[in-house]
Amino acid sequence: MLVILLILVGILLRFAPHAPNFTPVAAIALFAGAYLSKKHALIIPLVLMIVSDMFLGLHNVVLFTWGGFALVALLGTWLKKHKTFSASVSLSLVSAVLFYLVTNFGVWAMGWYPRNFSGLINCYAMGLPFLRNTLFSTLLYTAVFMGTYELIARFTKETKLAKVLLNK
Repeated sequence: MLVILLILVGILLRFAPHAPNFTPVAAIALFAGAYLSKKHALIIPLVLMIVSDMFLGLHNVVLFTWGGFALVALLGTWLKKHKTFSASVSLSLVSAVLFYLVTNFGVWAMGWYPRNFSGLINCYAMGLPFLRNTLFSTLLYTAVFMGTYELIARFTKETKLAKVLLNK
């Protein structure tokens, strides 16, 4: 149930009006890595992106975008044994920067900028506003998802509801 809920929330929020790159996808990938199996952690952001990109539009950088989120999910698996506030904040920041590096490299590699060092630097410079939005959205949504999950876990720990809501 949690897997389907994360995919649906991610898809719906990608369709909701938002600033460029201010989506919950990186936070969902990080959350999935921290709380779900490795298989589900990788599947969730990929299914979310594939389904929503089918409607929003495909482009020649999708493999870098999808790959960036898969890497974020793998980073999230480290959080399984290190669930602290500082680790969550740190990995949120690292995830946003990693996504920025991977996707902007993809933009450059696919020819949106001249394929030389100057073009690569220009590509990364032009991507900075997107990085800012990715940083803020990943921090915000990670706090919302992980905070909500931990609150639900605390209040439903010994109930039958825990099995349904928390995959226990």
